[in-house]
Amino acid sequence: MNKIPETHINADPEKPFIIVLCSDSHMDRDSLRYVREHHPEADLFVHCGDSELKEKDMDGFLFIRGNHDFYLGNSVPDWRIIEVLGHRIYVCHGHLDMLIYFHYDLMAKHAREHGCDTVFFGHMHICQDFIEDGVRMLNPGSLAYSRDYSGKSYMLVTVTPEKIDAVRMDYTPVKTDTEKPKKKGFLERLIEKL
Repeated sequence: MNKIPETHINADPEKPFIIVLCSDSHMDRDSLRYVREHHPEADLFVHCGDSELKEKDMDGFLFIRGNHDFYLGNSVPDWRIIEVLGHRIYVCHGHLDMLIYFHYDLMAKHAREHGCDTVFFGHMHICQDFIEDGVRMLNPGSLAYSRDYSGKSYMLVTVTPEKIDAVRMDYTPVKTDTEKPKKKGFLERLIEKL
């Protein structure tokens, strides 16, 4: 594992530090715009990979590379560490930190090796909040699709010197009248004619 870039944030310990945590948006720029517009109170936006976008499209997000992020530049790291209000957070996508799906021991080990008490990760497309070997594990789910059929999601994470709280947020975009209707496929047009 190469040296991991670290982001040290000088936050006011008297007020909570708000992080919007998301992952696995898979080319959906609207979902990223949605979380930014709906959370003006946020101090930081973190994306745990698989945006499948260019670096310029990720403006405003602290992000890492996922296993589908071929479009991101070579300067995008596979891991990051965020230090805020006495907490060290290991940020990864997960595909390089899990040998087998749903086995998080290696990810927790990597976090501990870097002095981190919390992990932000994605890859699973399932919203998760649990403890693995003494490390808090937070997965916001996916802004594109969920694998457990619970719906698209992200997390609102509140950091204070004493603790980290996380709340699942459902992503249910509202379609507007100005959106273009979806172009019908050949079979849909054929069925309409019958």
